Amino acid sequence: MPEKSKDLVLIGDSAFAEVAHEYFEAYTDYRVVAFTVEQAYMTREVFRGLPVVPLEALHETHPPATHHVHVAVVYTQLNRLRARLVETARARGYPLASFISPQAFIAPSANIGEHCFIFESNVVQSFVSVGRNVVLWSGNHIGHHSHIADNVFVSSHVVISGLCRVGANSFLGVNSALADRTVLAEDCWVGPAVTLSGSTNAGQMFRGPETMASRVDARRFFRIRAEASDRL
Repeated sequence: MPEKSKDLVLIGDSAFAEVAHEYFEAYTDYRVVAFTVEQAYMTREVFRGLPVVPLEALHETHPPATHHVHVAVVYTQLNRLRARLVETARARGYPLASFISPQAFIAPSANIGEHCFIFESNVVQSFVSVGRNVVLWSGNHIGHHSHIADNVFVSSHVVISGLCRVGANSFLGVNSALADRTVLAEDCWVGPAVTLSGSTNAGQMFRGPETMASRVDARRFFRIRAEASDRL
């Protein structure tokens, strides 16, 4: 565990904030000292043994001169909530912290913007540019010369092939893929397991076919008797 030299406040107290707390503590020189949420959404005063303070009063309890901030919020409102909270923190003078997993591969020529969260097993290839306030969850492939704009959320095991462009505020679901030179316009939602090979229009939503349950019961198919199943 790296020696701690900087104090960090996480905006949010959801599941992502809990994950971010563990990652920052385990892999960085940041010491997480508090969580903060907007007063209207306060539901508790302590989370993971740390204080939860109103965002409106954060400058009094944890001033920007001595604290960094990371907004640990997912893709709510097509990433607008996370973007708004980032701008709120920036306007109040808080330095913005990023997390890049030591188990991620970032090519020397790749460029990563401020306030990003990049999980383990991401491959960010040569000459890729990643904008500000981008989340790359675990296990993604970002192909060479591709560009990801600001406020994008890429879930897990997504393939963005070479020379692609991903527009601002977009979301890519698990196991989705963009073929070479695909341009995904801003504000697009790409659902799980969807593959795109052509350019899109702004604000489009792409959903793959849902897998339907078989009419045959799995226990019957595998000839499992009811009493045997009950013993498991």
